Amino acid sequence: MGQPHHHHHVTAAEVAGNRRRLALALILTAAYMVAEVIGGLAANSLALLADAGHMFSDTAALGLSLAAVTLAQRPATAQRTYGFYRAEILAALVNGATLLALAVLIGREAWERLSAPPEVKGGLMLAIACGGLLINLANLRILSGGREGNLNVRGAWLHVLADTLGSIGAISAGAAIYFLDWRWADPAASFVIAALVLYSSWGLVRETLDVLMEGVPKGISVADVTAALEELPGVLDAHDLHVWSLTSGRNIATTHLVIAKDADHQGVIEAANRTLAERFAIEHATIQVEHAELASQCSPCDPTAAAS
Repeated sequence: MGQPHHHHHVTAAEVAGNRRRLALALILTAAYMVAEVIGGLAANSLALLADAGHMFSDTAALGLSLAAVTLAQRPATAQRTYGFYRAEILAALVNGATLLALAVLIGREAWERLSAPPEVKGGLMLAIACGGLLINLANLRILSGGREGNLNVRGAWLHVLADTLGSIGAISAGAAIYFLDWRWADPAASFVIAALVLYSSWGLVRETLDVLMEGVPKGISVADVTAALEELPGVLDAHDLHVWSLTSGRNIATTHLVIAKDADHQGVIEAANRTLAERFAIEHATIQVEHAELASQCSPCDPTAAAS
């Protein structure tokens, strides 16, 4: 028989909401990035320039995420039968890798400055860093609505979070320079920013690689899914189970079920789809059914062994 599919689609409202969030955050970030570059050069502050560089990566990340959200909505084609959903995962991976590279560059420059801290205009640095913090807090609020269900938006949110922490570091350094004349505070704050960027990006890179390598989605146990399927009335065995993610919130599974001779064929398929969706958030399942007497006569690994 054919292999039934159960599809789940992200709603148009969710897509439109993510697009609006990313576009607004992009405008705010790009605008203040220019101010931080000018201010960082004027104040001779590495921490400000590092924060501005991070804001530049934020701008690129937000633009990439916005493009990926739009691309992911393109319909499937004969060559790309799953559509373009993976564009969001690729964008998240690029964002994470960019953050890792940025952390290394900031750390190297900070190390060079630490041995001979240059003169920094603490007051100007402090004022500009405070403005950057306000922009980042606004962006965090804008993006928070879509970060839980979408790795792409989460990647953009992590960029902004790391930049927010960087702004706090720049503010602390600016205050230390302005009030205490601690010039070393500027490269020291840059080290903190680099460490925070490194920490925030590594988890994102790991998660996106898991998706691209078709690993089992977080929170799902293959053993638990197998056990749940074998508990269904009429199911004698579940094997060849594979579970992976196409993109954030779109989990997929394929499996073979061996059913009793008198079991309701269609009823088993419907019950299996319902169990996968309700208990494991697997909204797209391909289920191949084998009758017990036929399955015992041929190899389960042979793709021609499936019963109709």
